[in-house]
Amino acid sequence: MKTYLPLRVNPARKALLCTSLIGLQFLPHAPVLAEASNTVFEDVIVVTGIREGSISNQIHPDNEALVAPDAASLVARLPGAGLINNGSLSGQVQYRGAFGSRVSTKINNQSFHSGGPNLMDPPMHYAPPTLIDSITVHRGTSSVDFGPSLVGGLNTNLKDLDFTTGSTFKPQYDLTAIGRSADDSYAVGGIVGITNDQFKISALFSQEEGSDQRFADGDIDNTFHERAVFGLSAGYQTDLSELSISVRRHETDPTGNPPFAMDIQLVESDFFTTNYRRQLGDATLKLALGYSDIYHEMNNNQYRPAPPSNTRYRETHAAAETRSASLALEFPLHSANLEVGVDFNNADMNVVITNPLNSGFFVNNLPDINIKRAGIYADLASEVLSWNYSLGARVDSHESSAGNASKGPAVPLGAQLLAIAFNQSDRDWDGETFDVVARMWKKYGAFTYRFSLASKNRTPGYLERYAWLPTAASAGLADGNNYVGDLALKPETANSLEVGFDFESDRGWIKPTVYYQQIDDYIQGTPVSSQPREIISLIEIVSTGNGDSTPLRFTNVDAEIYGIDADYGYYLSSHWRLQGVVSVVRGERRDINDDLYRITPDKFSMSLVFEQSTWSASAETIFIADQDRVSDTNSEIATDGYELFNLFATWRFNPKITFSAGVENVFDKEYENHLGGYNRVRNSDVGLGERLPGVGRNIHVRFHYNNR
Repeated sequence: MKTYLPLRVNPARKALLCTSLIGLQFLPHAPVLAEASNTVFEDVIVVTGIREGSISNQIHPDNEALVAPDAASLVARLPGAGLINNGSLSGQVQYRGAFGSRVSTKINNQSFHSGGPNLMDPPMHYAPPTLIDSITVHRGTSSVDFGPSLVGGLNTNLKDLDFTTGSTFKPQYDLTAIGRSADDSYAVGGIVGITNDQFKISALFSQEEGSDQRFADGDIDNTFHERAVFGLSAGYQTDLSELSISVRRHETDPTGNPPFAMDIQLVESDFFTTNYRRQLGDATLKLALGYSDIYHEMNNNQYRPAPPSNTRYRETHAAAETRSASLALEFPLHSANLEVGVDFNNADMNVVITNPLNSGFFVNNLPDINIKRAGIYADLASEVLSWNYSLGARVDSHESSAGNASKGPAVPLGAQLLAIAFNQSDRDWDGETFDVVARMWKKYGAFTYRFSLASKNRTPGYLERYAWLPTAASAGLADGNNYVGDLALKPETANSLEVGFDFESDRGWIKPTVYYQQIDDYIQGTPVSSQPREIISLIEIVSTGNGDSTPLRFTNVDAEIYGIDADYGYYLSSHWRLQGVVSVVRGERRDINDDLYRITPDKFSMSLVFEQSTWSASAETIFIADQDRVSDTNSEIATDGYELFNLFATWRFNPKITFSAGVENVFDKEYENHLGGYNRVRNSDVGLGERLPGVGRNIHVRFHYNNR
């Protein structure tokens, strides 16, 4: 019930924000300059267009398996990456053993907080495949200008139109339609508009719907989905400046989440962004403003078998509002290039659990959370003795607070006592973090050598710090445990080393990387029963009533993550080539003998590709190893390895029309994805508490029509 969510933004406030953003167009404007980014440290997924045989750091999803509507599955094909599949639209990207907020994820360079405490709407939830233009993944450590990020960094660019030549307005469009057999789903969407040499205005839209996914032995219940997106964007440029403004509305209707205790009832979200650049002599000024407002409802009775008792009915209402801003100046400094900037993020979150059959049962388990961050950074790039280098540092000041937890008269006494204890505690926190990144690279013939050192930090999420009521909300861990937070948590600190090289020649390429991260104060669930006993017994009693007699508390521990990954390719002839990916990652506790939870198993893939100027085809084999390096702390279950065989093909009929098709899991093999959660839906073809299986045979088609 929205009355429990005082942070909802009223229409007048939204109108004021829109008016303010539109008013920026009367400022002087700036052209888009080529970024001095170190692309050697990036992987780029180009979603539109046809494969061109490049050996650059790109994969092209028009030739890849579109097995899921979740764009996170595209990123999972990169070296070191994996997909944590928590539902058709709730996937998280794991990168080199890290996931959740440890991998900073942006949409159109906008950072924001998701709406739900279980990350049913992680950032990639807001990137429908029909609207994605490209995805950039920072290999290893991201530069300091990307903002706080423990490892990696991911930015998804949605489709936009290009300025044209001349003053006459010309129409542009980029449209995509997708169909999949595994869930009888469809997706249509794209962007249409008009542009000339100074102005552009466009509208984008996307509509998706699918039923439950199928596997070899039946249906995976509660994997249906429905999502719609629509928005407007505009741009204006002069010889020295450029301004862009965009507004988007995302609406997710009933969507299943079998590894969670509830399903998505709705997610209603609004996004506003404006970006401004101006050339000031040899310097470039960059300004960005962002705003998001997300409202989320979920329940455990409308789309899955209802609980046996009316007292177990639950409906949760959650909201997150995020305001962000950044200002940067990039300019030459002697023989180097220096960028200095400031950025700011302010978010309000609120979560209320209710019983829709009992108005007296409500509990504000994450009450009026506010998180602020203000940062300043500098990044110097130059060349010394034929070595390119980038040296960056940033300092961030953090503040967070929580309001009073409210509860209804029908809430059990134990939970009421926990709420009282929480309200009597000190719920304000502030602190500073310091990040430093050093990266070097050198091209020598066919080789480019890479080396990086970094020390980066992540502050605890609001769930990890402020969750006082033991529930299954775990920011997407989906491990069947109940969790509580810890007000005394320290920020995580990752000291990392990465060494690698890129070899590219006329005959092929290989790009291996070896990395090591020592993470101090890593935040991990540990048994409540092993901790000081002041109020622990009460937490265990309440958690037992919530279905878990052995709850976990988010705690600082010591950990390490290390591994090797690579992508490779070899040209057999002018039309034939082999290519693939290798990923090996290990995650371990340093304070006790245990493995970290939910680490991707070893992966090896190989594709045989035949390519002509207007069409291409490939056959792919993916080998996934057993994963028996599992977390005893999180009661993680080992999984067996498996192999999958996939077929893909793409035809380019003319410069405007491309058609692709494929079969994923050709032999309809039954397997378990180790990064998947455990089924919590009764009366399903998947047993209660069993790990969710991978999707069975899936035939997909994709039609792309554009004149950009």
